[in-house]
Amino acid sequence: MAITVTQLTAFLAVIRSGSVTAAADELVVTQPSVSSAVAALGRELGCELFERDGRGIKPTDAGREFAIYANDVIGLLERGRQAAREAADSAARRLRIGAVTTAAESFVPPLMHAYSAGNPEIEMSLLVANRQSVLDSVIDHSIDIAITGRPPVDERLTGESLQPNEIACITAPDDPAADGEPIRAATLSGRVWLLREGGSGTRSLNERFMSDRGIQTPTLTLGSNGAIKQAARAGLGISLLSRVAVETELALGLLAELPLLDGPAIRPWWVVRSAVGPVRRPVEDFLAFLRTFTGTGAAGAASLPAGVSGQPV
Repeated sequence: MAITVTQLTAFLAVIRSGSVTAAADELVVTQPSVSSAVAALGRELGCELFERDGRGIKPTDAGREFAIYANDVIGLLERGRQAAREAADSAARRLRIGAVTTAAESFVPPLMHAYSAGNPEIEMSLLVANRQSVLDSVIDHSIDIAITGRPPVDERLTGESLQPNEIACITAPDDPAADGEPIRAATLSGRVWLLREGGSGTRSLNERFMSDRGIQTPTLTLGSNGAIKQAARAGLGISLLSRVAVETELALGLLAELPLLDGPAIRPWWVVRSAVGPVRRPVEDFLAFLRTFTGTGAAGAASLPAGVSGQPV
């Protein structure tokens, strides 16, 4: 089968942009060259990859299914190119990390700093986004590792659990319920619940919690953990956030915690990588570094990077 990288690149550009014109602009080529590449790919596969959708086009079922594999092929080629460069020049190694907002705003930067101190030749970068975005970035190989609050469910991903992720129900510092006896979550029905944007693991956590406990309540969607903390502090509502994201505000009395009899179970953080293709050496080394902070032994505790609180990672 004579499928070329040019065909795959053009096909994926049309998938992303929704039109041949936009794909041509993205790739800085002519529209006829994109159309020709996509048409040739369809002939090789023996099926139509796109269909009309108003003034634009959209992928057919066959096109959507093939895009999964095309992404893997292009991503693996990029990883192979990087691995070849690293083999030729050990100074050209890099590690691309992605993290959900909560992890990126708490323990991930100290971990990166600790790893970098022992591996100064590694060029590190950090993508901060919601859970769906960072997992998508691992799938298409634009990042090497993602740190998220839930395990992957896609067979193209594999994950390992890290430190415990305790959840706190935050509220305004003058909330009378914060100073009383532990309460059941159902008593919070009717109070405004502060939520993150769609695709966020924190939002999914809150929505599942409310659904499982039959909580009927108005909601307010905000775009970041920082906005949620400020809204809770101002008395606009309550929310569930990872304790690592609010421990400073709780300690300073800027936020208060609602004691719940039936609060969320403690769950681990997860480090996720692609299950497709070989694992690059920098990825193996960073995963090994993370594993040195698992467990509860004295040696592991002594090795905690400065600024990392809670259990060892």
